[in-house]
Amino acid sequence: MKRAEFPLEQRRGLYRAIYERRDIRLFRDDPVPPETLARIVRAAHHGPSVGFMQPWDFIMVSDVETRGRVKDLFVRERQAAAQFFDDARRDQYLSLKLEGILEAPVNLCITCDPVRGEEVLGRNSMPETDVYSTCCAVENLWLAARAEGVGVGWVSILKLPQLRRILGIPPHVVPVAYLCLGYPVEFPAAPVLQSTGWRDRLPLDELVHYDGWGKQPAQGYWEEVQEALGADVDPCNGD
Repeated sequence: MKRAEFPLEQRRGLYRAIYERRDIRLFRDDPVPPETLARIVRAAHHGPSVGFMQPWDFIMVSDVETRGRVKDLFVRERQAAAQFFDDARRDQYLSLKLEGILEAPVNLCITCDPVRGEEVLGRNSMPETDVYSTCCAVENLWLAARAEGVGVGWVSILKLPQLRRILGIPPHVVPVAYLCLGYPVEFPAAPVLQSTGWRDRLPLDELVHYDGWGKQPAQGYWEEVQEALGADVDPCNGD
């Protein structure tokens, strides 16, 4: 049977979007063309969802006053979070640029409606799959944006009850991701939190278990997989 993989050039494009996706905080003034934004949001709407529940909604935000209220909320929460770090770590934390709420041409809040659909296949045992599914939509949006040359920044330092009030979100709906979108000043070569020394990327081969938590691979296929995971190779290597 013929395998269904994409041609090599298309696979390289996909992996490039994955590996070069960044959390963007610095944006240019250039507006995002409506058709480009539509393609990106459409990609999010095609994210996988358990039981095809499609629990997401997309709140587009351009109003300056509304963005200002979100920015004020961010500033308060950032100052509150800073108190949990020691002096050196606090200074580093406060020096980081962690949002582009006022600078980005587009703000977008992606929400999760946990009661959408009376019967959702596959959700009885894991009700949290509504939020998990919404995160898949976020990732689809992020990768599509990177392919379009558009940067995305996820602003997570926001209290949900206050964000609900600002955006008029119903009490039962969960704001999952508040995103800033726009053309970036640059796509950094590495994640900012990595390049600034805040945190390193963990070695993948140390995070994979085989046939149970903490178990090492038996000889054969799993052993070859472990060796491949520990190698620094081209994601399309072998073609």
